[in-house]
Amino acid sequence: MSAPPDVPPIVARAFDVSRRAGYVSFCRNETGRLLAALAATRHGTMAEFGTGCGVGTAWLRSGARDGAMILTAELDQKLAVAAQEIFEDDPQVEVLSADWSTLLNKGPYSLLFLDPSSPEDAGVDAVADLVEPGGIVVMDDFTPCEMWPPITMGRVDALREAWLTDPRFTAVEVMVAPDASALIATKN
Repeated sequence: MSAPPDVPPIVARAFDVSRRAGYVSFCRNETGRLLAALAATRHGTMAEFGTGCGVGTAWLRSGARDGAMILTAELDQKLAVAAQEIFEDDPQVEVLSADWSTLLNKGPYSLLFLDPSSPEDAGVDAVADLVEPGGIVVMDDFTPCEMWPPITMGRVDALREAWLTDPRFTAVEVMVAPDASALIATKN
C-alpha cells in the first residue's frame, strides 16, 4: 500500500486513547485514509454509527472541511467518554453516549460511516433515508470476495449483496488491503 506511514495527529491521539481504554477493535489505517479522502469531498453533516473509541471519527475529522460537522454515537458509555476526550476542544465533532438510533432525526447526512457487525442496523432499508442525495455510505470490515454473489463464511453475504444491487445507490466494493475491503455507496 502506498501511503505515508505517519498518521494525522488527531488519529494518533485516538490510538492513544483507545490503548488506554483497552480497546483494540478500531478502523484500520487503510480504511481511515479512505474515510479522510471521502470526508474531504463533503459539506454539511457526517455521521458514524458505532464510535468505539473514536479512531474512525478521527480519520473523518482529519479530512473534514472547515464548517463540516461530524456526529457519532457509541452505546458503551466507557468508550463514548474515551472518544469524547479526543474531541473535547473540537466544535466540529460531537460524540454522543447513546445508541446510534439517536442520530436518526439529525440527518440527512452527507457521509455516513457504518459498522456492518450488526447487519440489521447497516441494511440499506435501515439507512437509505438518512443520506442526502449524492451522499456517501461507507462500511468496512469486509473480507474481499472475487465471486458473485459474495460469499462470507460459506454463505451468501446478504448485506453486501443488498448494497451492491440496490437501485437507490451506486455502490462498489474496494479492497483497502489484501485481507480487507470496504463498501462505498453513493445515493442516486
